[in-house]
Amino acid sequence: MDSEIDTKLSIYKAARSIKRRDNTLYNALRSIYEDSTFVGEISQLWPELPLLANLRCGFWYYPKFDATCYFKSTDGHTNNWSFNTSRLNLHVAQLAGQKGGCIIVDSTRRGKRFPDSMSKTIPSWTCVLNRAILNHKNRNRSNGSLEKASSTCHQHSECSGLVSCDWDSSLHLPLWVSATERAAIEDRLEEWTRQLEACGADIASLVSCLRKPLRPLWISQKTVIWLNEVPGLDSWDFTPIILVSASSSVGISQHKTTSEFSWNYIPGAGDDEESWARGLSPHHFWKQAYDLISSGPDVCNQKVADIIERDRVYRAQRGQSAPQVSIKPAKLANMACVSNVEPPLSLEIHDSKTDMRSSDSNCKASWLGSTNLAVGTTQLAAAAAAAACISDFACILNCDQESASVVLPTAEAYLHLPMVNSKMDRFSLSKNLPSAIEFAKLTLEKGKKLLVCCRDGKDSFVPLSIVELIIWIAFN
Repeated sequence: MDSEIDTKLSIYKAARSIKRRDNTLYNALRSIYEDSTFVGEISQLWPELPLLANLRCGFWYYPKFDATCYFKSTDGHTNNWSFNTSRLNLHVAQLAGQKGGCIIVDSTRRGKRFPDSMSKTIPSWTCVLNRAILNHKNRNRSNGSLEKASSTCHQHSECSGLVSCDWDSSLHLPLWVSATERAAIEDRLEEWTRQLEACGADIASLVSCLRKPLRPLWISQKTVIWLNEVPGLDSWDFTPIILVSASSSVGISQHKTTSEFSWNYIPGAGDDEESWARGLSPHHFWKQAYDLISSGPDVCNQKVADIIERDRVYRAQRGQSAPQVSIKPAKLANMACVSNVEPPLSLEIHDSKTDMRSSDSNCKASWLGSTNLAVGTTQLAAAAAAAACISDFACILNCDQESASVVLPTAEAYLHLPMVNSKMDRFSLSKNLPSAIEFAKLTLEKGKKLLVCCRDGKDSFVPLSIVELIIWIAFN
């Protein structure tokens, strides 16, 4: 029983490590670069509106922002709704009042179109500010003085008129927020409004700047916008806070290929930058973006290291803070609890320390170091059998969705486990892994050579994942 639990734990940890392998630096930067095009397109629809980055994730998604803001998703998490007076972001409301609105950019890794900062935190914030403004106006009316908007604060000439008496202070949430959650947030609005008024916030300045109440609008890559029907700012009876979720949320395979490189798209790649950026900042990325993206994944890490080191030396020479950035080696650190032996190979199959060689000129396969494991295509397996060089692969493990036409001396020498990328079926690898491990053990323990193949060969996620797990589990 204990050995079975240990095996399942090993498989789980190895699968988690392989998933992290896809979150490489190049994949993250390339994903951000692709998403920035969408951000630019939306900003051009309303060029007069300032573009704001919601820190820290949103700051990666465009070369130049007019300002930043800090709305946390945790303030909008279910059963954790809150209004934090230490993050009032009043400058956002003032800027929106001056310019007629604003655009806020953020993204999310989770499999949804918008982060909670946009779905609930910002809508709650706009509602609380609108209620505080309405309370301020009502108090002024009771004192017999109607507050007027200051023309020096608002760039539009109409701003010198009276603030509208029809002031919308209701809560505007997106349709995907449940009625139960809406009711729970609405129950807290009065208390949050009292907290805002009690903290000493300058509500009067908001009244003078805002002609219309604040209201959020949501735009993602799935939003359909007719370019000949883009509404003008004057057509709205509110001050728009346009919330742009930069990343795509499509559920199909995220593996992409260009004429030069193949890479994996990561939604919300800018999130949690400490785990992937290697010290690179959005500022340095956009200064060198074209060079980093066009250079490809093989040299990206080194180019980033060079950028960071040059910046460190530059700041050190000027007496500024210049800490040394240290990067842990790419090992399966969490696999230490699975085995007491030192890992024989780096997790990256294409690492320079891994011996990739061809079996011969006719039957090419990528062999992994000194092991009897090779990665290739299903066409290779069929060609090897036809060319009578099947002796190079005593056994074949086929991970392709379709079976290959391979004739081997015994039926036990061939195993077909149809698998797909985890983006299409998250359980495909875990369901087939025990059979793959058992098959590999029986083959390798006899000193025979094993070919793991699929349609794409070494460019595919599936065979490399299987091979890595075999190395870590079957060998230890």
